[in-house]
Amino acid sequence: MKSFSLGTDRKHVIDISWADRWQVYQRLQELDIVCVCETNQPLIVEIHNSTAAIQLWSVIQQFTASRQDLIGNLENCWRCRYQKF
Repeated sequence: MKSFSLGTDRKHVIDISWADRWQVYQRLQELDIVCVCETNQPLIVEIHNSTAAIQLWSVIQQFTASRQDLIGNLENCWRCRYQKF
């Protein structure tokens, strides 16, 4: 994922494949993250807080990370959760 500022620190252009762009846009909308996805234009996302940044990262990971990376992340989460008990 690449991003750069569009005049404010909150707007970012997300560099994601055109095939995945619409699905990412739909998921961000479901999470109430402000974003714009116009025809033949890149996905633009407004990030207002750290929670939105983490959610954006997570959504992008779903579409760009390898299956093995996703499995590894999930296993790490399980390990962290159950080491507390």
